[in-house]
Amino acid sequence: MRYRTLGQDGPTVSVLGFGAMTLAPGLYDEVTEKEAETALLAAVDAGVTLIDTADIYGDGHSERLIGRVLGRRREEIVLATKFGGNAGPDGRLVPGLGRPEYARRALDASLARLGTDRVDVYYLHRLDPATPVEDTVGALAELVAAGKVGHIGLSEVSAATLRRARAVHPVAAVQSEYSLFSRDPEDDVLPACRATGTAFVAYSPLGRGLLGGTVRGAGDLGPRDWRRGNPRFQEGNLDRNVSLVDALATLAAASGVTTAQLALAWLLRRGTVPIPGTRRAANARANAAAAGLALDDEVFARLEALVPRGAAAGRKADDAYLENIDGGGS
Repeated sequence: MRYRTLGQDGPTVSVLGFGAMTLAPGLYDEVTEKEAETALLAAVDAGVTLIDTADIYGDGHSERLIGRVLGRRREEIVLATKFGGNAGPDGRLVPGLGRPEYARRALDASLARLGTDRVDVYYLHRLDPATPVEDTVGALAELVAAGKVGHIGLSEVSAATLRRARAVHPVAAVQSEYSLFSRDPEDDVLPACRATGTAFVAYSPLGRGLLGGTVRGAGDLGPRDWRRGNPRFQEGNLDRNVSLVDALATLAAASGVTTAQLALAWLLRRGTVPIPGTRRAANARANAAAAGLALDDEVFARLEALVPRGAAAGRKADDAYLENIDGGGS
């Protein structure tokens, strides 16, 4: 495993982290407590130190699991969680979750579930349309001063919002969806992160599992799997996207790696910190191994030719989800 500093003055983390949304049952396919625990430990044992979760993943389930499983290994990990991402029955963001008083309450609740007295990186999960980002970041800065938060992060924000936030307090990381299939951050957020010395953390780096190669049809998704409503997994779009993954699989095999490892290596090459999630220990170990790959320029040139920007069929999410993203998305 290789390591880097998260932002200019942030913590030292593994160049590839672990996204813990998959540890909560009922979001993707079903997962048992034993499977989730084994996958999490496999990632840490492989050298992954950045563990990323959120209070809404399984209504706190992911945080409680991490607190229980990794409590004894707290000093080995950089613990990140998020607040302010709750959506209503219509899928749209609940307003007011960026208020300072809410941020303080949400942190205390997360700390209790995680069984710790501090969070190393605390993210605003989605920009609150009802609260100026300066007010939210000001409250987070107070939590940093109090020792409850190590560093501040923002999730799915625009370049303009990042600059406004940084005028109040340093921001260690911006987290957004980024993969071969979702490349919106290249327009303005990635350049802004590079210009300001802010780390970019890529969530869903395997295209919600598509780039892992295990989803071949709708029958591969469980009955409660939320991806059944995602445009890229709809009939027609899914067939097109699977064909793209098949082309990548051929290139990956010729390079002696898996399709997922190739997709992660592409993100690492771009200086981002991908946080793939999985409920399988073998996948966690294989994902971590992507940090040590040394692939030549020709491989990445062929990859770009096979899957150019915009190649994926279907939008990355439905209207309600995209409306929750600062600046929108596609």
